[in-house]
Amino acid sequence: MSKKDDKYDSHSLSYYTWLRLKKNKLAMFGLMVIGLSMLTALLGFSITPDSTPNANDQLLELSKKPPGFKIQMLEIKKNEATHKVNFFYKMMFGEVSDYRSIPFSSYRFDGTDIVCVEYTGNNKRVDSEIKFNIADVLYAINYDTPIKNNVKEGYIEFYELGSNKKIRKSITELRNEIIADNIITKKFILGTDPAGRDLLSRLMIGIRVSFSVGFVAVFISVFIGVLMGALAGYYRGWVDDVIIWFINVVWSVPTLLLVIAITLALGKGFWQVFIAVGLTMWVEVARVIRGQIMSIREKEFVEAGRALGFSNFRIIFRHVLPNVMGPVIVISAANFASAILIEAGLSFLGIGAQPPTASWGAMINAHRGYIIGDAPYLAFVPGIAIMIMVLAFVLLGNGLRDSMDTKVVDEDQTMY
Repeated sequence: MSKKDDKYDSHSLSYYTWLRLKKNKLAMFGLMVIGLSMLTALLGFSITPDSTPNANDQLLELSKKPPGFKIQMLEIKKNEATHKVNFFYKMMFGEVSDYRSIPFSSYRFDGTDIVCVEYTGNNKRVDSEIKFNIADVLYAINYDTPIKNNVKEGYIEFYELGSNKKIRKSITELRNEIIADNIITKKFILGTDPAGRDLLSRLMIGIRVSFSVGFVAVFISVFIGVLMGALAGYYRGWVDDVIIWFINVVWSVPTLLLVIAITLALGKGFWQVFIAVGLTMWVEVARVIRGQIMSIREKEFVEAGRALGFSNFRIIFRHVLPNVMGPVIVISAANFASAILIEAGLSFLGIGAQPPTASWGAMINAHRGYIIGDAPYLAFVPGIAIMIMVLAFVLLGNGLRDSMDTKVVDEDQTMY
């Protein structure tokens, strides 16, 4: 046997499915988009510009700033216990900042103070000057003991919060630290929303909601659909009649209406909407599994299993289901896209993930009034994100459907 012939006999069907999938450029594009999105969702707050919980750091002075907007900020240490957490906690839930940010137009030092002209939009007003003690900018001060400012000798004495040790710092040293570490230039790549939050951070965290509802909904739909379809297709008779009747009843109710009803029964919330979506998507899986099992339940290997005394449970789950899971994978990709759209619709209606959770549908709802105003991108950006994500899953699903077709013949006419 030649090497050319041997390469088709030494690998599993999944290997050849992957070979065919790699040739489909659109499917690979969808897979790449999904992979990058999953990586972004996994890393979460560790890579977002705003790493506070829910990317909810609001600066009303920076409301509705355009993409690419830059501003100088003074980072002032909060006079409270530190909020430092480990990397994995920050990645999953975010980290409360130990600093508060003051946007400013200009600043100057005045003795032991730093004086900032607050940024108030497009105007620079002299009467908006605010001052902060330079030690208070850098340290969490214990105000039970007053700060001792000695301008004449050029130092400041104070007690840090949670410490009984007096700290003495040179004014020049404190000023240099502020210039080096606490005066920053922040850029908002996609601009800010009406609450002054970083739109890019909200968009990135919104991926988590979309992927979470997709995974949970698909898991629930596959579990219920495979179980119901397997029982109906294998046992047939009255079991099949009852399950088909139930499938038809569920199928007759509009999906969005059924999701809304389940959501209202379970209550509004992050997880409730995921369960509601999953409970409405199992019927298609069940119908496909039922049809596939009915077509192979009389095959020789099933009859052999019965002859060997295998239980029905073993025949169904060990021998029959592995041969019909290909179509389920394809349906799951399509259901993933549908789940993202349904969740976005529910959030748009206000019964999905609740504020301040970042959700693409909720972002569109909150910003829909700006479509005909001065900031249409606020609604367009999350809308385009939904479109790209759904398109990626549709392209991948179509690619999987074609790749799992065992009748496909490659360029040298060899069947695999």
